Amino acid sequence: MKSDELPQVLLPRKSTVMTLSEEEIFKSEKFGFLKAYESDLPLHQFLTTNSHKIQAIWSNLATPITADILHLLPHLKLVVTTTAGLDFVDLAECRRRGVAVANAGTVYSEDVADMAVGLLIDVLRNISAANRYVRQRLWPLKGEFPLASKLGGKRVGIVGLGSIGIEVAKRLEAFGCYISYNSRKKKSNLPYTFYSDVCELALNNDALVICCALTDQTRHMINKQVLLALGKKGVVVNVGRGAIIDEKEMVECLMRGEIGGAGLDVFENEPEVPKELFDLENVVLSPHRAIFTPESLKIVCELAVKNLEAFFSDKPLLSPFIDDSY
Repeated sequence: MKSDELPQVLLPRKSTVMTLSEEEIFKSEKFGFLKAYESDLPLHQFLTTNSHKIQAIWSNLATPITADILHLLPHLKLVVTTTAGLDFVDLAECRRRGVAVANAGTVYSEDVADMAVGLLIDVLRNISAANRYVRQRLWPLKGEFPLASKLGGKRVGIVGLGSIGIEVAKRLEAFGCYISYNSRKKKSNLPYTFYSDVCELALNNDALVICCALTDQTRHMINKQVLLALGKKGVVVNVGRGAIIDEKEMVECLMRGEIGGAGLDVFENEPEVPKELFDLENVVLSPHRAIFTPESLKIVCELAVKNLEAFFSDKPLLSPFIDDSY
């Protein structure tokens, strides 16, 4: 069957994942791609013109799946993404219209957990700061670099014990850390201490690692009260969503020495980052890259293709969205 005779999957934009992955991954005998970004028509007009062809969308952050978009696509039955978080998809409207959603599942969990632990180690041991110290030729001029703190034996609170949080906990246990967590509900099958209040979690730990996705309830969850409870030696690491932390309050707490440091892969207004963070030696910054490794990109693209092939073959999705991220 020719490509244009196959069922068509809408591509509103060319995603970063597709750009970074091999083109062969996306070829299928079950469907073809309808590439809106190759048309001169505005997106809404393109959707209206082609709505009868579109049963599935391969979506990304650049094109939110809103109620307005869904309204233009009456035959849509599936949204596929290569992200774990789905804050750019109107999940309530998808449920109302009977549109299934498939995401990255747990593909990125190990990579994000590696980044979270890496950031925590970097902040505690001052690895990035020490690297700058050596490169700037300060060692022979100023002598010994200041002492840093060890990770082993630290009490670490995890905010959001979904698949990423559990992987973080596994890694930190290997370092001899004591794990506790805050989540929507207690995970009765896990041995870690549960705190229903995130401020109490901060008060009883040396570090917070934020792994949960963003919802209306989690926006600015890590506020001034939580940061002050964490204390002057406390470290906050965020690999979840930038807006979970009240960024303005965090910056002020760091500048006043009211918390010990931060490791941040995500920010509230990306790609803008508060300039006050740039000169702080106890802050490690990363440009939202925790999920991006060649290995995980290949796997997640293959998973998306398999989800689409399953859909067009009337088989169960391989990674239907399950909201266990917090």
